[in-house]
Amino acid sequence: MGLLGILIALGLLMWLSFRGWSILLLAPAAALLAAFAAGEPLLAHLTQVFMTGAAQFLAQFFPLFLLGALFGKLMEDSGSVEVIARFMTEKLGTARTILAVVLGGAVVTYGGVSLFVAIFVLVPMAQGLFKTAAIPRRLMPGAIALGTMTFTMSALPGTPALQNAIPMPFFGTTPFAAPGLGIIAAAIMLGFGLWWLSRSEAAARRAGEGFEAATCAELSADDPSLRERATIASEFDPAELPHGRHTRSDPSFIVALLPLVVVILVNLLMSVFVLPLMDTSFLAEEKWGATSLAGVGGVWAVVVALFVAILTLIALNFRRLPSLRETMDAGATASVLPAFSVASLVGFGAVIAALPAFDLVRDWVLSIGGGPLVSLAVATNVLAALTGSASGGMTIALDALGPTYMRLAGEYGIDPALLHRVAVMSAGTLDSLPHNGAVVTLLAVCGVTHKQSYLDIFMVAIVGAVLALVAVILLGSAVGSF
Repeated sequence: MGLLGILIALGLLMWLSFRGWSILLLAPAAALLAAFAAGEPLLAHLTQVFMTGAAQFLAQFFPLFLLGALFGKLMEDSGSVEVIARFMTEKLGTARTILAVVLGGAVVTYGGVSLFVAIFVLVPMAQGLFKTAAIPRRLMPGAIALGTMTFTMSALPGTPALQNAIPMPFFGTTPFAAPGLGIIAAAIMLGFGLWWLSRSEAAARRAGEGFEAATCAELSADDPSLRERATIASEFDPAELPHGRHTRSDPSFIVALLPLVVVILVNLLMSVFVLPLMDTSFLAEEKWGATSLAGVGGVWAVVVALFVAILTLIALNFRRLPSLRETMDAGATASVLPAFSVASLVGFGAVIAALPAFDLVRDWVLSIGGGPLVSLAVATNVLAALTGSASGGMTIALDALGPTYMRLAGEYGIDPALLHRVAVMSAGTLDSLPHNGAVVTLLAVCGVTHKQSYLDIFMVAIVGAVLALVAVILLGSAVGSF
């Protein structure tokens, strides 16, 4: 009965979240349902397990949510994101429209801009380019997804994306874990995605298909389900994005790009040079949580990188930000709902992991053939798929099984950096199923339906990512981490 309760709770969490129910309500309710089915004390699970798990996640990662949302909002209101996207499209031209959209999204998201900010800025750019090049609108979501949701989030070393930070306290790694394998994986994702989209574009041209003139608003009026999904997506989308004030004079491309470069360089300097040279022995004291640099260094590096980039951005664009306080307030407020939504999923996972029936799940995952890398990949994929969240699914998996995988890594001689890269890439595969908040938002903003465009998203964000993940597991098993 306990295992059935877990499955029912997971199924309801996934189905009702897709129907628009708030994760803040669903996660504790689903956790209590699973506890009830197992005959466990409900109030104890709510206050001592669910809330403790959620609070620990926020204690570790809320600074990343806060600074990431703030940086993204400043990049948007300063006009920097728009300038970068426009530069990429102008330089590559209409003959390489899809490549321009992909690379434009990749530059801004790898530089630390929020995925949702990137979506809302890139869609108008992509729409103009696709219309000029007579490429079907339905291919827009696939191109934007490839540039924003795939290799820049899970494969490229040093990415400040949240899912790249989550494994660091568990494995004692940095954002640059397994850089060689990450670059190979990124090349596979990018190459496969561009091949698929080029193939789709060629097929559409042979069929005489052109850019559809319908706007998102017209489609929403004609298709209530699209309007409903756009409403559903608003929970995952930073609610304060429309607030603040946009600049009336755009910066130059160099000024727009510099804050992104700062994020990457400072992240690298902190991870490789600055933090390892610091005396952090004091962290072993109970006062500081009895931890070590391996447990906090990765988060520290990203926090400092985003903070320095924010200061750089403000200094370079102070006169272009018509209302700095409003912009910063909007960015800070936008960080709260995503942070608490993911923390609620983590609390749900903590309850599931504490139930007696979870031992069956753990034993099944660990019994999967192929060793720790394969079982880690399967566990993270399954949970990311069920929750529709890369960060939520990975945190649930690592909270429950992280210490076990570290022990197995020692037994099998596996570099923790390889565990890190496999976990991050696994979280970024099946999380892109139809109920994922970013997928729903992207389709709604582009003005298309799942039926029209989801196949392309599936191919570039799931199939390409799975191929890259398999390659990393095979290479890592054969030659180790590099």
